[in-house]
Amino acid sequence: MKSVNTDVAYDYVRRRILSGEYPPGHALITEGLSTATGVSRTPVRDALRKLEADGLVTIRAHAGASVKIMDLKEFKEMCDLRLALESHAAGLAAQYRNERDLAEMRHANSEMKRLTGAILKKKSEEPLISELVREDVRFHIAIMTAARNDLIKKEILRLHLINRVVSGQNGTDRATQTKALRDVHRQEVLESHNQILTAIEAGDAAGAKQAMEHHIQDIIDNRLSAMVGAESGLITHELTDEELVYSP
Repeated sequence: MKSVNTDVAYDYVRRRILSGEYPPGHALITEGLSTATGVSRTPVRDALRKLEADGLVTIRAHAGASVKIMDLKEFKEMCDLRLALESHAAGLAAQYRNERDLAEMRHANSEMKRLTGAILKKKSEEPLISELVREDVRFHIAIMTAARNDLIKKEILRLHLINRVVSGQNGTDRATQTKALRDVHRQEVLESHNQILTAIEAGDAAGAKQAMEHHIQDIIDNRLSAMVGAESGLITHELTDEELVYSP
């Protein structure tokens, strides 16, 4: 029962961190979590250690556990690792992809084109933005799957989850850019996806790796720009169900 109870506590705390109910720096008191989840303190402690390994919780001696606050240096280091792994995965995908993988990538890319086109015609991104994000996620997951390397995929997914939580800096992107500028960037993202997909379809490992590296670097540059001069931390925007299960 210890493992089951640990899973209960882990899921309870993790979802509240990702939803924003537990903001950065929020103290995670073992006794309170034990009462809230209906499990003993030992599985709660085990769950907090798992969340620390995920990168969502900080545990300090004599200070206890709290929701992680990510500084700019740590975010840059995480971005560097994601850039290396995801670019390499794209190269592997070009070598090992099958028709099912390609069909998944093409479908996600086609949906992104459709949704982007619809958003370009509207004054606001809502309510289509959540669908667009979901298809973007689907495209990248299809590439990771096609790489046929479970260890790389697991680590990318962990980093991707944290990156999704960190990105946006409390809506900084929305606040500092007009919709016209965001629309231009969406079209650039589509072009990047097209280049990645074309290389993977052709079995061009070097081309796929280069295209993905350019794409991820653009994402990183935009998010670092938004974070510079701001207090860094886990962001509290609502995530989709698919995003909430990223970390294996």
